[in-house]
Amino acid sequence: MYTNFFKRIIDIILSVIALLLLSPLIIILIILLLFANNGKPFFLQKRPGKNAEIFTIIKFKTMKDPKDQDSELLDQAQRVTKIGEFIRNNSLDELLQLINVLKGDMSIVGPRPLLIIYLPLYNEEQARRHLVKPGITGWAQVNGRNNLSWKEKFELDVWYVDHISFSTDVKILLKTIQKVLKRADIYTEEEGDAWAAWTGNS
Repeated sequence: MYTNFFKRIIDIILSVIALLLLSPLIIILIILLLFANNGKPFFLQKRPGKNAEIFTIIKFKTMKDPKDQDSELLDQAQRVTKIGEFIRNNSLDELLQLINVLKGDMSIVGPRPLLIIYLPLYNEEQARRHLVKPGITGWAQVNGRNNLSWKEKFELDVWYVDHISFSTDVKILLKTIQKVLKRADIYTEEEGDAWAAWTGNS
C-alpha cells in the first residue's frame, strides 16, 4: 500500500513544499549559472528509471564544456566552475530533480539513477535496483556513498528494494539532512561518470 500509493503522494507533497521554499535559491543559482556556463544553467541527461525505462534527469550544470585540440572534453577539474564547485560542495546540484519527482520519473528516496551504459553490466541481482523508482537520495547514499565499492552500493540498493517502507524512507531522509548539514560524503564528480571505478563490475 505504501509503495504503490502513499509513497507517491508523499513525494508530491514534499517536492512541492521544497520547490516553493527553495525557489528563491533556485532562481539565484540559475542566474549565476547562466553567466558561468554561457547561458546554459541546466544539465540534462538520459538515465534509466523504474523497470529500466529511460527518462531525462535534470540537474544544475556545474561544468563548462571546453575541449582540447583533439575536440575532447578537458579534465573535469578544469571544467568545474567556481559556482559549480560551490553547488557541488553543498549538495545543491540535485535540487532540480524535485521536478523529476513531480513528473513521476523519480522518487525522493530510492536507488540513485546511474548511466544507461551501465545497464548491460548488472547481474540479475543488481538489476533488481530498477524494480523501484530511482531517488534523489537513497540507502547507499547515507551508508558510505563515496567510500563504497560499486558492488557494495548495489547490495545496498537491492536491500532497499526488499525493505522499502515509510519508516525506512524517513530514516534515509533524516540521515540525508544530517549528512548535508555536516557536508559529509559530498560528491566531487558526476555520479556514475567515473567509468574506470567499475572495472570488472566490482
